[in-house]
Amino acid sequence: MTQRMMMLVIQLGVVLFAAKLGSIVFERLHFPGVLGELTAGILIGPYLLGRLPLPGFPEGIFPRMGDFPVSVELYAFCSVAAVVLLFLTGLETDTGLFLRYSVAGTLVGIGGVVASFVIGDALGVWFAPSLFGEARGYLDPSSLFLGIISTATSVGITARVLSERRKLDSPEGVTILAGAVVDDVLGIVLLALALGVLAASNTSGRVDWGHIGVLALKTVGIWLTATVVGLLASRRISRVLKGFGDRSSIATMALGLALIIAGLFEEAGLAMIVGAYVMGLSLSRADIAHVVREWLHPIYAFLVPIFFAGMGMLVNLPALFNRQVLTFGVVYTLAAILAKLVGCGVPTLFCGFNLRGALRVGVGMVPRGEVALIVAGIGLAAGMLPADVFGVGVLMTLATTLIAPPCLVFLFRSGQPGLRKPETPEQEEAPLEFTFPSSHTAELVVARLISIFEAEGFFAHTLNREENLYQLRKEGIVIGFQRRGPTIRFECHRRQRPYVAVAIYEVLADVEKTVQELRKPMDAHGVVNQMDAAGSTEPPAVALLGTHLTPRHCQPNLRAKTKMEAIDELLDILYRTGVVRDLRAARQAILEREACMATGMQHGIAIPHARTDAVESLGCAIGLKREGLDFGCLDGEPARIIILTVSPKTGPAPQVQLMATLGQILDAPTRARLLQCETPEEMYAVLVARNSAKSLSS
Repeated sequence: MTQRMMMLVIQLGVVLFAAKLGSIVFERLHFPGVLGELTAGILIGPYLLGRLPLPGFPEGIFPRMGDFPVSVELYAFCSVAAVVLLFLTGLETDTGLFLRYSVAGTLVGIGGVVASFVIGDALGVWFAPSLFGEARGYLDPSSLFLGIISTATSVGITARVLSERRKLDSPEGVTILAGAVVDDVLGIVLLALALGVLAASNTSGRVDWGHIGVLALKTVGIWLTATVVGLLASRRISRVLKGFGDRSSIATMALGLALIIAGLFEEAGLAMIVGAYVMGLSLSRADIAHVVREWLHPIYAFLVPIFFAGMGMLVNLPALFNRQVLTFGVVYTLAAILAKLVGCGVPTLFCGFNLRGALRVGVGMVPRGEVALIVAGIGLAAGMLPADVFGVGVLMTLATTLIAPPCLVFLFRSGQPGLRKPETPEQEEAPLEFTFPSSHTAELVVARLISIFEAEGFFAHTLNREENLYQLRKEGIVIGFQRRGPTIRFECHRRQRPYVAVAIYEVLADVEKTVQELRKPMDAHGVVNQMDAAGSTEPPAVALLGTHLTPRHCQPNLRAKTKMEAIDELLDILYRTGVVRDLRAARQAILEREACMATGMQHGIAIPHARTDAVESLGCAIGLKREGLDFGCLDGEPARIIILTVSPKTGPAPQVQLMATLGQILDAPTRARLLQCETPEEMYAVLVARNSAKSLSS
């Protein structure tokens, strides 16, 4: 047991490292990362690099485990990963769109299954003489399994690509997901029917179609019942989960339910992944959906690459290089692609999609993956699928998996709608906008607004931090809002408009109270004294100063007669050196900062600064004015050393750290030496070179 666990730990480490590396490489080549994970699995698998002997591992890191390529322990991780993947895919599904396009999804699924099964089964019959040396019928095991293998779309691979392109909730995306679930279920029904047909014919020589019909109705009935019950009970499930308290507990319990439902589906004769998707779809309507997704993301990031790499490790490339197998595999693969394009694309033309949308849906249904490999494995393990025919199924699975994602990305690149009549926002959706004096005020309002709604029992989610996009959910109430500069725009149902207005009013009242409290006298001297105290106890981080300051940014003799002239003179230095792109915008930002509070410190130092879109990176300029200028210093003394810094509004920039470093450096001896400098090089030596030596000696 210890030996097996040791091998599992090492294998997981290798799989994670290789899968992530493959994903990074493929993404830099502008391919979906999932292809890199699959390719990495093929390369490190037991048929290629994984079987090479290494010191301490005479059979390689990934030795073949009997008739199955990978160990039971590693495949168990892949199975759990598939459940997590489909559970989170269900959570990301827009239920309203799912129900709206359920008819289209059902037609797409049925069309794809019928076309794929008929073509796959027929090819098995037509090529039987060249493959097996004898003619075989349409109910022959190899023919049946070739038909079944080609039916099941890999919803996981398609969902991963759609998620990366942010098209998971588009009409095409929802139709693909609905169709993939339908054809997964129908594929499993076909598998159950095929096994029933074969078992009946082997034992009695005839087929019990009545028993097979009952089995099919039972399978479909379980799936439909679980889906309907889950959607109707979603709010109650949400209330129960919220009773467990903190968000991590909610997410953990939700995942536990998904695993249980997945196992029960498998026990009932359906696939675990179908049960996981049904559970995710049920919770997608609940206000905890984003909470579960957010807290389970680390598990997703850990498990899902293992799943796709594990699928790649099942591929036996050497077995595919047989001429007859390879020829049939190419024909079978092309036929499987065409079957999905026609069988899934054509029905969408009768459901409001245009040719572009139909092609997107058809291509999105092309990939085969986990279900196809599982079905092929069942046929191989049951002795109903010869090894060479199994290789054909693997080749088709691999080819469709590699071909479809980049094609799907290309088709969505245009951004054109896939519907003949593009959807317009529902009249019930009522945007609401509030504009505040500045971006900083709006940012403060957003923070306070989130806390007020959370106190009301809402769940607040940051959907996109870069775009300042948020969502508030509580049972059936969904309120989305986005901050763009000083404006906050809400998207909500008309019934929620008064709710939003009252919340904004409460926020404004809190902000006004905060402003009144801030008008009271503050101990600015104490803050500055703390800066001096810090400078006396810790060595300064002069490397940061050397990164953003050069002799070109030093001016030993400012010509300015006033504070604003000094600021303009230093800004001009940054403009000439390419740091500042827009002088007017940078000047306005510094003026606004000066209007809030004087930037004169003490000991003759002033630090005018601002954050502005006029720069892309942190910039610093230092000037000397021995006669002194009025910067409103705290000790009443004129400012003789003026340090101007500007940094971008968005993106990290260590402006505060740079100002703190200068506060540490400018002790009394350094200030005296600096004021004696006559050239920019001398100033730079005092501020950076000498202090660098001092920092190293410390």
